[in-house]
Amino acid sequence: MTVANTLTGGPEGTRPFSPFEWMLAGRYLRARRKEGFISVIAGFSFLGIMLGVATLIIVMAVMNGFRKDLFSKILGLNGHIIVHKVGEPFEDYADIAKKIAAVPGVRHALPLIEGQVMVSSNVHAAGGLVRGLAEADIKSLPLVANNLRSGSTLDGFDTAGGIAVGGRMATALRVDVGDTLTLVSPRGATTPFGTSPRTKAYPVVAVFELGMSEYDRTMIFMPLDESQKYFGKRGEVDVLELVVDDPEKVGDYAPLIRAAGGPTIQLSDWRQRNETFFTVLEVERNVMFIILSLIILVAALNIISGMMMLVKDKGRDIAVLRTMGASKASVMRIFLITGASIGVVGTIAGLILGVVFCWNIESVRQFVQWLTSTKLFDPQVYYLTRLPADIDVRETVFIVLMALALSVLATLYPSWRASKLDPVEALRYE
Repeated sequence: MTVANTLTGGPEGTRPFSPFEWMLAGRYLRARRKEGFISVIAGFSFLGIMLGVATLIIVMAVMNGFRKDLFSKILGLNGHIIVHKVGEPFEDYADIAKKIAAVPGVRHALPLIEGQVMVSSNVHAAGGLVRGLAEADIKSLPLVANNLRSGSTLDGFDTAGGIAVGGRMATALRVDVGDTLTLVSPRGATTPFGTSPRTKAYPVVAVFELGMSEYDRTMIFMPLDESQKYFGKRGEVDVLELVVDDPEKVGDYAPLIRAAGGPTIQLSDWRQRNETFFTVLEVERNVMFIILSLIILVAALNIISGMMMLVKDKGRDIAVLRTMGASKASVMRIFLITGASIGVVGTIAGLILGVVFCWNIESVRQFVQWLTSTKLFDPQVYYLTRLPADIDVRETVFIVLMALALSVLATLYPSWRASKLDPVEALRYE
């Protein structure tokens, strides 16, 4: 079949996006010497789309990873719902814990005592947060029970008379399992001369590594009975921490828990206690998405400029095609394929680059850290000991669709201009 037949009414010419249109689009994408500058613009457009998509996927995955890791660390150590009393000692905690634990969806009700202390060893001192928990309750927290250093054990924790400390605190104080730490609490005995601090030495029976520097640097676990004696709260606790099946639905459990616990209790949940932190994280995530989306938009604008230059350069070719019988729609499709191909291939390349980068992000971080001899993502600042990346499939699909849509939209106007080109005017000055 001849080119003229193809353009003027052959079987292939009546079909949109026929092989002939793809062939011409492919020719326009290939570089020639006199069209080198246009090819350079097309190459930059491709790189812009690829890097924009990859960067957006990587940043969103890291933000999701931060949220997921922090969420798992915070909820893995702290209760999802806090039960406390106001204005009276929490002495009937055992009965209330038993009633609340029977509520459907509540896995554990953990009696807890908390208090700030000064921790000192033979070489150093630091601040710490004591959490008094029974052995069975601390073992019910997988984040702690499954992340003990070699030589550490929680067996017999209630009767061992010792404490469990975080790995960073142990390193800072230069102690290990079997060594002794001295705890100093300002809430001591009341004397005629005022309140005297309470001081007591405890052996270290376990060292845990939670993977969150803030907890590993400050957290101390003490048997519940011992913490009641140490803080002068015999027969009472500060709060009950409840662990539920679905932390995202804590509001659904609240009425049942109030009914089981009676009118004297008050509730707060993890969302209220960490509202500011997670709100800031969500705002930062949304702002980063908007800012990085501009990279894809700029790359799409590059496609427009490159396609406009290509249309101007191919004016004579367009005129010849039109005089041979090519329709305006066919010409428009040729340039639509040319421009959209840059965006589609760039988007796919960006998707592959972003996913591969996320899969190996910790190795990349360590390599860059070694190469530059600097500490990237210091755990003291970012709270986490490793750089997380969690790819959200729906979010990634949205990014890809957005990039494809911008790429196609960027080619519409240049393609429309090509289809409106008057062949007589185009050939007049050739």
